[in-house]
Formats: sequence, structure tokens, C-alpha cells
Amino acid sequence: MLDKIIVDNIIQNALKEDMPLGDITTDNLIDENSKSKAKLIAKEAGILAGIEVAERVFRILDPQVYFKANFKDGESLKKGDIIAEIEGNTRALLKGERTALNILQRMSAIATKTNEYCQKVKDLPVKIVDTRKTTPGLRYLEKYAVRAGGGTNHRYCLSDGVLIKDNHIQAAGGIKKAVELARKSIPHTIKIEVETETLEQVAEALEAGADIIMLDNMSYDMMKEAVKLINKRAVVEASGNVSLETIYDIACTGVDIISVGKLTHTVAALDISMKFID
Repeated sequence: MLDKIIVDNIIQNALKEDMPLGDITTDNLIDENSKSKAKLIAKEAGILAGIEVAERVFRILDPQVYFKANFKDGESLKKGDIIAEIEGNTRALLKGERTALNILQRMSAIATKTNEYCQKVKDLPVKIVDTRKTTPGLRYLEKYAVRAGGGTNHRYCLSDGVLIKDNHIQAAGGIKKAVELARKSIPHTIKIEVETETLEQVAEALEAGADIIMLDNMSYDMMKEAVKLINKRAVVEASGNVSLETIYDIACTGVDIISVGKLTHTVAALDISMKFID
């Protein structure tokens, strides 16, 4: 479920960016009382995400708009599918077209990519999660899209959980010291995750009492050794060099979670268009 207040804020910012002083083309060509019909069409196969956001774009511009979604978020699309049918003020449809499509294409691309990764390991007891490698200002929508594609969210922001990475370890004076400092100050409800690159660091993180241990850029053999060493005393996350070609082998090492930056930072927009009809 999307929070309407957050979604509206994102949309309002996007519309202001796209037409800070109005739409000089539409406002000079189209009568303000003109009505039109349009369809959102899938130009390629994928997983839909963001249909409610797209609807909200048009509803902000025309509160009386008719918007019929033929698919729900998380559902599969085939090339040529009519995703939605729209009828409303022509100016509103034209002004909202690019913003609605940009968001819908981006979110659907993320959902599609996430689903591809999830399908690779569907028979294994592992979760596919995202990262903070998101588009500034769109993290809320992009993380929702990951869920629509079958994935799970990692922490939403730096305020959500303690993740002690290599630079934190260096600056704090070691893993044990870093965990001690964090544990001393944070609420008891917050978990601590430590990024490790060697088996020695894994052992140190275990001794320090880390709740989650990230295995960063380790070989398959080293990950297997780390999982064996941890022996369910902490949640194990694999990260780094994860691709569609490597994810199954990574999952087979016995890790609990695999974080994939590519879910959000290197996706190509799913091809969706809006066409006016008679």
C-alpha cells in the first residue's frame, strides 16, 4: 500500500519540474474545455508497478478524470496489452503524460528486473533485497516497485538500521569497537549489521554480537565457509558482484539474503506509451 501523502508530494515535485510556468504548447493549442480519451499501452512484456501513481498524476490535474486500470501492480504484461483507459480534460492528459509515463516505466522496469532475479532462486530459501542505490527523490516508489516484483526491501534510509561498513570500521577503530559504540547508543529494537570481507572479520563480527553479517564480494567457497562459521548465530547477507548469472550459485552457499543494487540503479525503462483515441 502506498502512502498518498508521500506519493502526491513526489508527483507535485515532478509536475513542477516539468512545467514550472505551465505547458506553453498545450495551453496555446488546446481549448480549456476540450475532452479526450487515451490508452496506456505496453510496448514490451514485463511486470507492472505504479499504476495507482500514474492514475494519481492525472487525477491531480483533473479531479474528474475517468481512469480504468486493466491490470494491477505485480501482474504480468504482454506486448500490446492495454494497461489502462483514460478519459478527461485534454490539457490535463497532455500535461500529465510524460510524468505519468516516466514514473510508470521506471517502476515497472524495477518490478520486472526484480522478478527476473526472484525467479532465478524461487526454489531456494533466500530473500532478494534492494539497496539504497536509488534515484534521488524516488526511493519510496522504487522500493515499492521491488516489492511489486516479488523482492524485499533492505533498510529504507540511514535512520532505519545500523549498517557498519568498511569506512565506519576504519574510522571507529575496528569491528568490535564499532559494534560496542553502536550498541551503547541505539534503542534495543534496532539491529546491527556488519559488512565483512574476510573470514577473520566474520569471526570478529560474530564475537562482537552482530545481528546480521554481510559477506561483501566474497568467492563462493569463502561464502560457504562463512555460512558454516556463522552457523545460524546471525542472519547472513551476500552482497557485491550479484548478477542474473551468479545469483543462483550465491544462493546455494546457504546465505539468507542477497542484496542487489542492480534492481534499482541500472534498469532500462519498460516501454509503455500513451495514445489518444477517437
